[in-house]
Amino acid sequence: MNEKIKIINDILGSYRKQRDEYLYSCPFCESSSGKMKMSINFSKNFAKCWSCDWRAKNIYRIVRRFGTYDQRQKYLLLDGRLDLTEFDNFFAEINDEEIKQTISLPDEFVSLCNKNLPSSSRKALKYLNSRGITQKDIRNWKIGYCTGGKYGGRIVIPSYNWEGDANYFIARSFVGDWKRYLNPPVGRDIVFNELYVDWDEEVVLVEGVFDAIIAGSNAIPILGSTLRENSRLFQQIVLNDTPVYLALDKDAESKRNWIIKSFLRYDIELYIIDTSDHEDIGSMTCEQFLEIKEKAILADLDEIMIFDKLRAI
Repeated sequence: MNEKIKIINDILGSYRKQRDEYLYSCPFCESSSGKMKMSINFSKNFAKCWSCDWRAKNIYRIVRRFGTYDQRQKYLLLDGRLDLTEFDNFFAEINDEEIKQTISLPDEFVSLCNKNLPSSSRKALKYLNSRGITQKDIRNWKIGYCTGGKYGGRIVIPSYNWEGDANYFIARSFVGDWKRYLNPPVGRDIVFNELYVDWDEEVVLVEGVFDAIIAGSNAIPILGSTLRENSRLFQQIVLNDTPVYLALDKDAESKRNWIIKSFLRYDIELYIIDTSDHEDIGSMTCEQFLEIKEKAILADLDEIMIFDKLRAI
């Protein structure tokens, strides 16, 4: 029997073979009926649960989530992939001060979620409407604006950590200020709006918050960062084995390639969304973004390395 199949059998237990596929009880939904709903095709390196619809285009995701350290190492060796001996140690040190960062919203902040809004809200709402942002988006993202002070004349979109405390906000001018963004002088090593992120579902990584609003639920802005491997966002994605859709602006090729290589080193299931026909995601409609997302391509480290070598010639 194939060694990879043996490892999966040891992890998932009893199975039934059906043509080219092996059927197991799904470890994610635990197949409440007791039936074998997890289908794995080893030749195609694909797995899918017909009960909870969990799926993966890399069987190693099952090994990493449910296997022992030795099983993970053995599978990687059989797969000819990078030895991740330091994997556990790499994520052991997390800066608690950065994770627990909390801030207060400006005193002049007015929530646009309120029913009875002052007349000063009209310009703010007009600006948001011009960007295709709906009342539903305003409620979902807790969007407001400032009537005066340091952030006067700016749309304010707050971020909340997993405990529900504000830990950052972006402040975007809607009155033509020469400085479009004026954000708080605090660290940006956060997961923007982590309170609302479902790590068990695919996430969409985009440049900015307005891009994330267009991209829809479970979209996370990287806030202009290169997404270092020791950043909280990167760590949470890898630790939760979360599939990623990457949608950066067309002028961010070097940053995109860096992020792709970093995620693929840890066998994250990664899809690349082609945004080259648009100035940025924020200029799209939600429908346009969903259309290009459906055409996303599964990233492959070997192909990217070959492409980089050819470009260097």
